[in-house]
Amino acid sequence: MALISVGIDHEHASLDLLERASVPEHGWSKVLRTLMIQRNVHEAVFVSTCLRTEVVAVIDRFHGAIEEITHTLGEATGLAPETFTDHLTVNFDRDVATHLFSVASGLKSVVPGEFEVLGQLRRALELAIEEQTAGPEITELFQRAIASGRRVRNETPIARGSTSFAQASVMMATDDLGVNLDGADVIIIGAGQLAGGIARTLLDRPARLRRMTICNRTIARGERLRDDLADPRAVVASLEDVTTLISTARLVVAAVEVAAPVITRSDLERCRQEVLFVDLGLPRAIASDVAGLANVRRIDIGDLRERVGQALGDRRDAVADAQRIVADDVEKYLSDQRARGAAAIVSDLRELFDEVVAGEMARRESDLEGLTLEQRDKVASLLRSVVAKIAHRPTVVLKEAAGTDQGTRLSEATRTLFDL
Repeated sequence: MALISVGIDHEHASLDLLERASVPEHGWSKVLRTLMIQRNVHEAVFVSTCLRTEVVAVIDRFHGAIEEITHTLGEATGLAPETFTDHLTVNFDRDVATHLFSVASGLKSVVPGEFEVLGQLRRALELAIEEQTAGPEITELFQRAIASGRRVRNETPIARGSTSFAQASVMMATDDLGVNLDGADVIIIGAGQLAGGIARTLLDRPARLRRMTICNRTIARGERLRDDLADPRAVVASLEDVTTLISTARLVVAAVEVAAPVITRSDLERCRQEVLFVDLGLPRAIASDVAGLANVRRIDIGDLRERVGQALGDRRDAVADAQRIVADDVEKYLSDQRARGAAAIVSDLRELFDEVVAGEMARRESDLEGLTLEQRDKVASLLRSVVAKIAHRPTVVLKEAAGTDQGTRLSEATRTLFDL
């Protein structure tokens, strides 16, 4: 069996395709259950965020697994496989660890070092464990990747400054685009982790907002976020209230998963004062057709990605340091995996030899009838001693080579030769 990752991400697909390929978190369990009925999939974790929809799995046949995972992604997203197969990112065997550790470290994020991805990976693993689709191999892979992500953020400055969509989007709105929020009304659409980060960032800015309205599908969840913020400027409204509230807002930030935009072009046409809309949702929560609307400006993840790319100059060294840590952690993980594999083979080999000795003693029982119990024990001891001497050199070499490419080849050869 081997590891594989198959996904659609912002590095190889358009925002439009990413939008159509996203799967709401409440649909992840169904994807996992579908994956586990496939012939070539033995373990699986599934994660879908605004910029990444991906399966990490333990598989048998490579091409068979690719076909099964692609078919499952098509079913989950409602897309015909031919619309996204040319944009898939596929990693196999040791490259899966390098890929996942890099994702966890924020090296593959629009905002390098952003911390939200760690929570996304952790939730994906927890769900897979709950659904019993994550076995020991894939569980350790994710746990080690998340640990490496934390190490990168602790040991390098990659996470300094703007370290999340929340912070980067607020900085772009207030600093780059010059939106003055003194005495302004702000609307946050959504009440999840991303929305919470945006709300905190805005409330901590020097500008004093007049009111922040949290609009969410579930009022109770919006109220929990309001209570966590513990700021009298934060109030709660329903998602249906958004179209009325935007008439007095200066900034509207959408960080929510919706099937269709909650703010349409006709809603935007009613804006009588200048307002900036920041759409961080995929699928999009705010209509993208704003051409010809005098009072409306709109930015989304694409604009954010461009801004971050331009601002990376002073963080190149941090990225390089993070890459070195990831490479080091990946090598340690792979070495540990190979060492455990060698230990398992040595154990299986010794168990096989013991079974051969016991089987031969039982098969030749009639030939030993004239021997006393003590003499039979001596014969069995002699057999075990001979077998142990024969097995000594192979087991020593397997242990010494553990964690190397030669050890991997020797392990594979031993399994083949002894049918382990």
